[in-house]
Amino acid sequence: MSLQDELTAVQHRLDDLVRTVGRLERSLAQLRTAETGPQPLGAAGGADRPDGSAAGTDIITITEAPYDAALWTDSDDEGLGVRGRHAP
Repeated sequence: MSLQDELTAVQHRLDDLVRTVGRLERSLAQLRTAETGPQPLGAAGGADRPDGSAAGTDIITITEAPYDAALWTDSDDEGLGVRGRHAP
């Protein structure tokens, strides 16, 4: 199978996934309007906040600073004991 054929197959599967998610969203909306239940999700997929803003709309900035391993010097590795020591 050539690269172009594989890319075409992936695109078809992605299109199918988008259609399926759309159908699921419409079905969920119909179910929520038909019966009393949880409040509809906001545009970002999270529940609306009491102040009217949608959850998940906060912008999170990721710094370009290098990783600081000193933040984890006192942490234990779960199930492995203390960092720098061998597991029993």
